[in-house]
Amino acid sequence: MKALIFAAGRGERMRPLTEATPKPLLTVRGKPLLAWHLERLAAAGIDEVVINVSHLADQFPRILGDGERFGVRIHWSHEGDEPLETGGGMLQALPLLGEAPFLAVNGDIFTDFDFATLPATPAGLAHLVLVDNPPQHPRGDFVLHSDARVSGEAAGGRPAAQDSAAPAAARSLTYAGIGLFRPEILRDWRTVIGCAAGAAADVPRFKLAPLLYAAAAQGELTGQHHSGCWIDVGTPKRLAQLQATQA
Repeated sequence: MKALIFAAGRGERMRPLTEATPKPLLTVRGKPLLAWHLERLAAAGIDEVVINVSHLADQFPRILGDGERFGVRIHWSHEGDEPLETGGGMLQALPLLGEAPFLAVNGDIFTDFDFATLPATPAGLAHLVLVDNPPQHPRGDFVLHSDARVSGEAAGGRPAAQDSAAPAAARSLTYAGIGLFRPEILRDWRTVIGCAAGAAADVPRFKLAPLLYAAAAQGELTGQHHSGCWIDVGTPKRLAQLQATQA
């Protein structure tokens, strides 16, 4: 299995730190965030990793090299000066990822999640890792049911967690930025995204979230709950808190 790490964003909320350093290369406990991911991926037996880059792209190979010292081989998916968002970035990286299911990880999270606990293949189009809702995102993204099925938003934009038909065992949780995907999840992206979001562009730029909600609506989304360490390193304050707890 190959892995894709999203590392192309500009990290606007992390300024001024990201004016000189890409957010996934910010240091936590003596190592760049991406180094933690690469080591955990290698420990799970994943030795080929695609990293998409845009903002300050030249710094990544200079700091990470070819991945050999982490136990992986790195392939670069260059997105140019304008990041393509998660959906567009995944679409562009597909030729490097191949036709088999692959793992995708956000480069700006810190976690102790064991990638080896993921299924060998997703039952549907994707299998997501979900975490308890953090303070900055109390409503969550998806609902995890006792049978591992994941549902998204109900009709009218209401979160499924508030749907009176949802079983009591269902839990509203936040997407951890870790998932196992079949390439087919992008098969109908133009239909899901629509032309207003760049479907007609030569290099389309769109988010992955609408495709996940579409897969959930089709019953093609499963997931698992991770109760261990997970932090979205989205602001300087959260980075400082992470540094303090990991000191």
